[in-house]
Amino acid sequence: MVGVGSGREDPVTDERTDTQLLLASGEDPEAFAAFYRRHAEDLLRYFARRTFDPESAAELAAESFAEAFASRRSYSDRGVDGVAWLYGIARHQLSRFFRGGRVDVAARRRLGMPERELEPDDFERIEELVDFEPLREALAEAMDALPAHQQAAVRLRVVEGKSYDVVAGELGCTPDSARQRVSRGLRHLGVALQEKQAVSD
Repeated sequence: MVGVGSGREDPVTDERTDTQLLLASGEDPEAFAAFYRRHAEDLLRYFARRTFDPESAAELAAESFAEAFASRRSYSDRGVDGVAWLYGIARHQLSRFFRGGRVDVAARRRLGMPERELEPDDFERIEELVDFEPLREALAEAMDALPAHQQAAVRLRVVEGKSYDVVAGELGCTPDSARQRVSRGLRHLGVALQEKQAVSD
């Protein structure tokens, strides 16, 4: 049901509101599919801009939609718009992720959804959802705390914008290893920036 590539599909036109789709989805799973298509890309962007990690962002989006699907019959129209309800689930997932350092996949397991590895194109597409420009100063500060191999990989990929093949060549590793180093480095940066935000708040 939930996949990174699904955000690329043209959403089926449905005149119903988010609330109406969720209320209908208890008996009509296709109504939930329409709700998913409407919000998948935005939710993925929400997680990508907070974790900086494509794998974690994709997993958090999948888990949030899985939890929403599993809980859809408990949703009721009590002044909380359907998308606000979805983002309430998303914020809870994000909070658990930052506390535990990993994504809780309980909802997907309950639904019997298989785990799915990101394709190389998925990594690059999710990275494009993150707007690094407003965060450059904070990122530069957080970069100093990264292990050297992650720092080099993030700098080559994110700062200099080089392809994973080029990053791998410069670091003397495989493209998969380069993606892993960048992913882990961005995850550490995401945690560091969240902690900094919490202190400033």
